[in-house]
Amino acid sequence: MRRKIYYMLNSGKNSHVTYYLKAYVRQAVPSVFYRMRLGRELKKLNRYPDKEALLQRVDYYCKLTTDFPIDHDLWDQTAIRIQDQPKMRRKKMYYIDIMEYARYFNPVLRWVYRWGDITDLQPLPSLVKSRPLGDDNQNSTLLKLIKVRHFLFVNDPKPWREKRDIAIFRGDLGDQKPNRDVFMNRWFGHPMVDAAATNTIPEHPEWSKPKLTIGEHLDYKFVMSLEGNDVASNLKWVMSSNSIAVMPKPTCETWFMEGTLIPNYHYIEVKPDFSDLTERLTYYIEHPEEAEAIIRHAHEHVAQFKDQKREKLLSLLVLKKYFQITNHIKEESEL
Repeated sequence: MRRKIYYMLNSGKNSHVTYYLKAYVRQAVPSVFYRMRLGRELKKLNRYPDKEALLQRVDYYCKLTTDFPIDHDLWDQTAIRIQDQPKMRRKKMYYIDIMEYARYFNPVLRWVYRWGDITDLQPLPSLVKSRPLGDDNQNSTLLKLIKVRHFLFVNDPKPWREKRDIAIFRGDLGDQKPNRDVFMNRWFGHPMVDAAATNTIPEHPEWSKPKLTIGEHLDYKFVMSLEGNDVASNLKWVMSSNSIAVMPKPTCETWFMEGTLIPNYHYIEVKPDFSDLTERLTYYIEHPEEAEAIIRHAHEHVAQFKDQKREKLLSLLVLKKYFQITNHIKEESEL
C-alpha cells in the first residue's frame, strides 16, 4: 500500500485534474466564438518562417489528395456530422481532444471518427489516434489524441554516463501484446535487464513487480519502449530524457510520427525477437559518444512537439484539409 501511495504522488505523469478543468472551461464557451476565430487562427501559418515544414507535417498526418478514391456510397452511410458525434462517456478523452479543435469548424461537416488503439487499415477516410505504418494508410488521418497520457516530456538532469548500465522495462502484458511476452521470456532475470510486468501473470507470478515512477526509470541508461495495443506510450518521455529508447522498428505511429524515426539515430534498434539486445547495449556502453549523439537527435525530434501554439495550428490545418477533401469544400466560408 505504501508503494502504491508513493507511486500515485510521484508518478511523474500529467495531471488529469488539470486536463479536465481546462476541458470544462473550453466547453463552457459557445462554439460560435471558436468558429468566428477559425480564419484568424489559420492565417497564423504565414507568420512562421518554416511554413513549408509545417505544411509537410500536415501532409504527413493527412495523406488524402483530391483525386484519392472514396467509396461515396459507404461514406454517405457511415459519416456523421460533427454536431452528432456521440460524447463517448467511456472514452471521454477522445471526445474532449477531438472537439477541442473540431469546435472551430461548421458543425454540419461530416467525418468518420474512430477512437481507440487503431492498428488496421480503414475503408474510409477516418480520423484516428494511431495507424499502421506503410504506403497504404492514406485513409487514416492522424490527430493528437489522448495527449494527456501520451504527450509527456521530462526534464532529466542526470547525464547518460552517470546512469546504470542496464535496460529497464515495466509494462502490462497481455494477449494483444505478444512482443512483450517474447521479451520477458527471453530476458527476465538477466543482469543487464531489469524487466517486470506491472500486471499479474498467472503463468509467471515471478514476473510481477510494482510500477516505477518515471524518475526511477531515468536512473537507467536504457529504457525499453515496447509497443502495446498500438505504439509504445512511454516513447515520448524517454526520447525527451537523457536515457535512450531501445525497441524494434515500430509498426504503428501516432501524431509523434514514429514512422519518421531513424534506427540508431533517434533510438537503439533491436531485432523483433530481441536476440541481439545485450549485444546492442554493450556496444553503446563501450561507445558513449555515439549514445550521446542518439540522445541529442531524440531531443531534436521531441522539440517540434513542445510549442503548443504550433501544435494547435497544425491540428486545425489537418482538420481543414480532411474536411476540404472529404466534404468537397471549395470555399473557406463553408468550413
